[in-house]
Amino acid sequence: MKSNSKYFIIIPVAFVVLLTSCNALEKASKHGFNSGFYKLESKQISDQNVYVEVTDEKIDVYHQTKKQPDTNAFLTISLKPSDSIQISPVVFKKESLDIDITAILLKYRPSVHGLPGQMTTDFNIGLYAGWRHDSYKIVNRIDPLGKNHHKINNWGYDFGLFAGPGATLISPFTTQNEVIDEYSGMIIQTGIAGFIESNIASFGIAVGFDHLLNSDREVWIYDKKPWVGFIVGIALN
Repeated sequence: MKSNSKYFIIIPVAFVVLLTSCNALEKASKHGFNSGFYKLESKQISDQNVYVEVTDEKIDVYHQTKKQPDTNAFLTISLKPSDSIQISPVVFKKESLDIDITAILLKYRPSVHGLPGQMTTDFNIGLYAGWRHDSYKIVNRIDPLGKNHHKINNWGYDFGLFAGPGATLISPFTTQNEVIDEYSGMIIQTGIAGFIESNIASFGIAVGFDHLLNSDREVWIYDKKPWVGFIVGIALN
């Protein structure tokens, strides 16, 4: 019986250390609405590039001149309940490079050589890079006391490439009886993915290929065959 056990000790440990590091968790929070450069869209204000300063109490918006913010804010949106009516809705849009740690939770492998398709949940991780589009909409809500509240509704999407290691079952079924024993083989997976974004986590669909890292790849029926999967990601930038 063949084994790649040394890989499956090293990879999960490295993955856990990376995810639990303070630096990674700090960076993961940056998918929310934070201070930075955006494109402002509003019915009351002409579309323009702006700099936005976000705090717990308010949002200050500055004109952008030669890629630098002006000294004084031309629009302030309070995030605390107030009696005043603010400009609403206001939309801030941003495009940026997205780098995630990913995992494909489910893979569907189509029928090969007349054998039925398979749904697998084998261990895998990957590094993803794509171009992200975010939209943050500021809307008014009035409570029963007549107080005005502002709510931030955000969503995003992106498309990109991913690659990383994983495990797969090597068995008589997946090798057309060329391999008698069953074991977990190490693979390298690559592909493309599209995500719908939340503040931290990302969910989407991936299409990829797997490459088995031992000589049994010559008889493995799924080597370099396409699959479709459900992918999740955690932001690193």
